[in-house]
Amino acid sequence: MAGGIKEWPEDERPREKMLKQGVGSLTNAELLALIIRTGDTATGKSAIDLGREIIARFGDNLRELGNAGLAEICTIKGMGPAKATGIKAAFTLAARFQARRLEHLDRFTSPRQVFDYFHHEFRDSRKEYFLILLLDGKNRIIRRVQVSEGSLNQSIVHPREVFLPAVKESAAAIILVHNHPTGDPAPSSEDIAITRRLREAGEIMGIKVLDHIIIGDGEFVSFVERGLL
Repeated sequence: MAGGIKEWPEDERPREKMLKQGVGSLTNAELLALIIRTGDTATGKSAIDLGREIIARFGDNLRELGNAGLAEICTIKGMGPAKATGIKAAFTLAARFQARRLEHLDRFTSPRQVFDYFHHEFRDSRKEYFLILLLDGKNRIIRRVQVSEGSLNQSIVHPREVFLPAVKESAAAIILVHNHPTGDPAPSSEDIAITRRLREAGEIMGIKVLDHIIIGDGEFVSFVERGLL
């Protein structure tokens, strides 16, 4: 049976290690141990033991863990709801921080920059999301707005839902962004029809649709670069 973290040499304890060497010195398992905080007496596992088991299950790059549900995390012996919700809260805060950071960017200057920003957020998503980037008259980012979640169709992505926040924020232009959970960013006939419909609505309202970017697994499609917009 493994001893508790308090029994380890001080330099090997995650908290003390971070205080002495900085947070960058910690492994992913050690960072998880700090979130988990306590081990499990029933199994004799320390927090670092649980952190290592989580990494073994979901992978060291944390992609699968970020998308895992509470029930899936709790299948690891010693990981109860309290510990699992702590992990999900940490990932949610990180995602919100990333989203807020977008509001302080100056501008996107190319479709590749949009892909680079959103790829990590959407590459392992099991759902399809459609969002818009609101831009001012100098194409600077005002903020992002999620329009829909689920399979894309014209009843969900309606011009009213797209342009209402743009009007409220006095946006001069928008960029459409959505992901394909299949990993293939090739636009469907529905994608093309929706984009055409939104472009026409934007022309009437005086709000230009600058591009529609579809995020896939390691690749993307820009409607402007494809000559579709």
